[in-house]
Amino acid sequence: MKLILLGPPGAGKGTQAQRLQESYGLVQLSTGDMLRAAVKAGTEVGKKAEAIMARGDLVPDEIVVGIIADRIEQPDCKAGYILDGFPRNVAQAEALDKMLAGKGTKLDAVVQLEVNDEILLGRIEGRAAQTEGGPRADDNAEALAKRLRVYHEQTAPLVAYYKQRGVLRGVDGMRDIDEVTRQIEGVLGLGEKKGKLA
Repeated sequence: MKLILLGPPGAGKGTQAQRLQESYGLVQLSTGDMLRAAVKAGTEVGKKAEAIMARGDLVPDEIVVGIIADRIEQPDCKAGYILDGFPRNVAQAEALDKMLAGKGTKLDAVVQLEVNDEILLGRIEGRAAQTEGGPRADDNAEALAKRLRVYHEQTAPLVAYYKQRGVLRGVDGMRDIDEVTRQIEGVLGLGEKKGKLA
């Protein structure tokens, strides 16, 4: 099963990806981790990425897609994977679809965690107030508000993109963690398949 979890910062994508990984053997693929691993391994795309990052530039989409293409061929991705942090915009989604089509495969589903921005901001303010020694630098309402703006400008158009392709599944991301997990399992038809996707 090949998935993307879609939703704004703070929606709980990381938590849910971890649960899917533990229950179904899906591999959570973070583009940041994959880039670092490709650089460390000295792969062809890793060397290109390293030179670009050394200049302080952003790694172009085609290199990121190349790294994903290499990574999903690894044996641990046989049962499936969850892409984390990619795609961030429609151009990246198109590049990803093209790469997957070239391998004779496609995404099974894109799960959208539907959340309320105001409640997310309230949560992060509450969490910051409870954190001893002050919050993390990026764990405050101002930083989250900025990240939410970027999400709505760049990433939210993916909802329409994947809806048009018939792979979008929506769940209520404002429910408690266990209920969100149950909803995701429901829309993916996973209820009875724990550990049986390989």
